[in-house]
Amino acid sequence: MKIYIFAISGATGPIIGIRVLRELLKKSEVHLIISTQSFPIIYEETGIDWAISARGKGQRAKLTEDKIRKYFRTNRLFFYEDSQMDAPVASGSFRVDGMLVVPCSMKTLSGITRGYANNLIERAADVTIKEGRLLLLSPRETPFSAIHLENMLKLARLGVKIVPPVPGFYHKPEKIEDIVDFIAGKILDSIGIEHKLFKRWKG
Repeated sequence: MKIYIFAISGATGPIIGIRVLRELLKKSEVHLIISTQSFPIIYEETGIDWAISARGKGQRAKLTEDKIRKYFRTNRLFFYEDSQMDAPVASGSFRVDGMLVVPCSMKTLSGITRGYANNLIERAADVTIKEGRLLLLSPRETPFSAIHLENMLKLARLGVKIVPPVPGFYHKPEKIEDIVDFIAGKILDSIGIEHKLFKRWKG
């Protein structure tokens, strides 16, 4: 079974990340990091409430993990808060097959590009790069500024996969879910994960 780190940062479009995560969990173990800023966005855009108000990051993380595991109906998911810098995924000795950040905010993109490692998402990505492992970012912003593009180019030259959530229409989507599935499918294609989320072009 493959092991992935999966992060949802504070940008619009967490529904795409949740869709990709659901597919990954079918055959993989996933170590999930959700930025503090993402919880209200997830609730606002999807109606899913994973926020926990318990005191103490250890207790809060465990309760959140239980809540998310129940949502996905799996025990193959492990959750960490973005402030848990002592989490296993912060170390290069923790072996994983790759990391995905979906969606990836411009702040997170910048932090990863600079090797800033200001939170667990940035630290885990930094470790993924230094260990030469697969890293995929799905940057969510439009239009891109020259700063955004330069950051993406720098990472792409290091081998990071940059997969913006750009929809296609040749599969004739009829509802929002069809567009979400297409984008999620292209992300999964980029890391070699089989799926049946959209109808492929055959000419």
